[in-house]
Amino acid sequence: MLIRRGTARDDAADRRLATVLASVAGALNAAVFHAVGFFAANMTGNVSTLSSLIALGGWRHGLGYAAVVLTFIGGAAVSTLVIDAGLRRRIDTVYAMVVFVEAVLLTALGVIELDVAAPSGIPLMILGLSFLMGLQNAIVTHISDARVRTTHVSGMSTDIGIGLARLIAIAGGSASPETRPAVLAKLRLHMQTVGCFLLGGIAGVLLYRAVGNVTLILVAIPLLLVSIPPFCNRGARPMARPRDR
Repeated sequence: MLIRRGTARDDAADRRLATVLASVAGALNAAVFHAVGFFAANMTGNVSTLSSLIALGGWRHGLGYAAVVLTFIGGAAVSTLVIDAGLRRRIDTVYAMVVFVEAVLLTALGVIELDVAAPSGIPLMILGLSFLMGLQNAIVTHISDARVRTTHVSGMSTDIGIGLARLIAIAGGSASPETRPAVLAKLRLHMQTVGCFLLGGIAGVLLYRAVGNVTLILVAIPLLLVSIPPFCNRGARPMARPRDR
């Protein structure tokens, strides 16, 4: 799941990856929104709010939204730098390494949040999760050649609509039936990703209502479960030569 990349990956690997990471992203986003009324990974909403505040003269209040956007970008940049460095050195477990680090940082954030008072803990939680969601988005974008996007629900919903339209065109005879398997594969991937994000969000809110900030620690467990196995099997796989970026 976290070894093969790009065209070397099959649909099943992409779906498994989307299932885990979209569920985690959905759980974290919904839990944090339930806790503090703020989406840590909704950059579209954050930028829109920022533009509205600037237009109305409330740029000081917009600094927080700008910080969240920049933190998300920073997470994606750090993830990309680490992955590119690992690929240059032909480290086949580099994607698993970054997911493992995400799990460790998420656990650390959960532990810290248990000891921090709410007013001071809210900015830390939002900025920390924004960084981790940027980190995660960059991982899945790299490894799947942008086929999987775990928090980009608007884009995936658009892709679902496009896929349905293409199936209608195939059924109506205006498109080649030979494209149907590929269209169905993409449609299943995007629908499964959105569905897992939704179910993860439901689970995240229920968990947060039950155990509070311990939710961050519990949500890190699936990340650990998918990131550790590649290290156990690394001796059996030759590393493919990375493509130029």
